[in-house]
Amino acid sequence: MLRCIQCGHELKADPWVLSCPKCGGLLSSEIKEKPLAISWSLFRTRRFGVWRYKELLPRIKEPVTLGEGGTPLVKIGKKIWVKFEGANPTGSFKDRGMTVAVSLAKESGVKNVICASTGNTAASMAAYASRAGMRSFVVLPKGKVARGKLAQTALHGAIVIEIEGPFDLALDVVREIAGPDTGLYPLNSLNPWRIEGQKTLAYEVVDEIGVPDWIILPIGNAGNISAIWKGFLEMRKFGLIRRMPKLAGVQAEGAAPIARAFKEGRKEPLFTDNPKTIATAIRIGRPVNWAKAFKALRESQGVAEIVSDQEIIDAQRKLGRMGLGVEPASASSYAGYLKLLKGDVMGEEDRIVMIATGHALKDPDSSPPVESIRALNKEEAINKIKELIS
Repeated sequence: MLRCIQCGHELKADPWVLSCPKCGGLLSSEIKEKPLAISWSLFRTRRFGVWRYKELLPRIKEPVTLGEGGTPLVKIGKKIWVKFEGANPTGSFKDRGMTVAVSLAKESGVKNVICASTGNTAASMAAYASRAGMRSFVVLPKGKVARGKLAQTALHGAIVIEIEGPFDLALDVVREIAGPDTGLYPLNSLNPWRIEGQKTLAYEVVDEIGVPDWIILPIGNAGNISAIWKGFLEMRKFGLIRRMPKLAGVQAEGAAPIARAFKEGRKEPLFTDNPKTIATAIRIGRPVNWAKAFKALRESQGVAEIVSDQEIIDAQRKLGRMGLGVEPASASSYAGYLKLLKGDVMGEEDRIVMIATGHALKDPDSSPPVESIRALNKEEAINKIKELIS
């Protein structure tokens, strides 16, 4: 069933119903009764990945899958891990939601899908739509999407429409044109079935290391933070865990409508029509899932933090020196951690998991310039190497 997070109205699950018919609020998929015989031991009899937890997902006869989920949880400190979502099939966490939403759309007879995107959603939707035999339409803010993501979107056969303006305007286009009348099925995170797939990230963390003290992650359109919190709430509801983590949501200085408002104790975000940050994946001024994000931060007794582009770049390079290649939006998690650690929000003994949402190759233009040492011939190259190691 579906339930409105604002007025509580409940209705039968329908793939085409994406907002509350009474108040227009966001919808959440709800599991009313505990699925029979679920346990960690049952889950662990299956391959690691999103569909390992199928009892807690919408019932799908034949999932559209590329082997998403089961991403590495990399230890980078005594009690610090990075969940590297860049290891998903298209290089970002978006694949978790797409496998579920596209599977449901296919079972419902959908032929055409559409999304607005800053890049990762477009690449993921295009890949899964192609896998399912659907046509995909992508609306992008012109000149504001990283080249790596554009290349993926084109590779998977999506029809790309560029508009003058920010992501939020692109999303307005999708919301206006999508629906049963046009047959265009929207796959942005306002779609509650996307959230169902993304919540499996929380399951995987607990599956490996138990419940951490903190989960730190970037906030863009705010679907992921609400999905992860939903995953923890369900695990507690069904007796899979007893304690809960705190959430820390991180936004870039030039695109921080949620973090800035939350830090100031406001009840609603401080929207902006001109978001600016090097972290293109979270360059969103009017996040559609803001109400879910506020709810997740409040209920988890969490915090919000704002980081500068320079702090993001520095964090990206530090992670790179640890062997983790992440895009700028992902690095904001680590930048936020470093800032929160200085502010005594979290301690050295806290068990912390940071979510790295996308791979570095998603946004090659943001990577540090290649610094090479010129060698004119083989002998000069050998001598230069000997000099450097001596």
